[in-house]
Amino acid sequence: MLRINERITIEDWELTEQFVRASGPGGQNVNKVSTAVELRFEAERSPNLPAPVKARLRRIAGRRWTKEGALVLQVEDTRSQARNREIARDRLAELIRKALETPKRRIATRPTLGSKKRRLKAKKERGEVKALRGRVEPD
Repeated sequence: MLRINERITIEDWELTEQFVRASGPGGQNVNKVSTAVELRFEAERSPNLPAPVKARLRRIAGRRWTKEGALVLQVEDTRSQARNREIARDRLAELIRKALETPKRRIATRPTLGSKKRRLKAKKERGEVKALRGRVEPD
């Protein structure tokens, strides 16, 4: 069981871990030991996450979100399988905590009179510069 905060916990059946061979440095150890972890969290089927949190999690996850609605994290930071597993679980918890934060609603503001005048003045000057371009008539 993975505790996110005091109200939300992720059950063990929602998480599947698969250990695969890591790439990168490590010498012969890399070729014979499966230390990298692939953590799969069935987010879409999770009864512990509210719908708005799932939607925000999908946006935050990006390419790590599968078509089936699962979040897949791959960690191969260390040569230790247990440490990679901890890192993957920490990253999952951090992603879910980020998704729990509701974004502040943007309040639309109107442009000031000064900014409108500055914009129109800049447009007029740019138009005059462009109007001066073009073919020169021979005298």
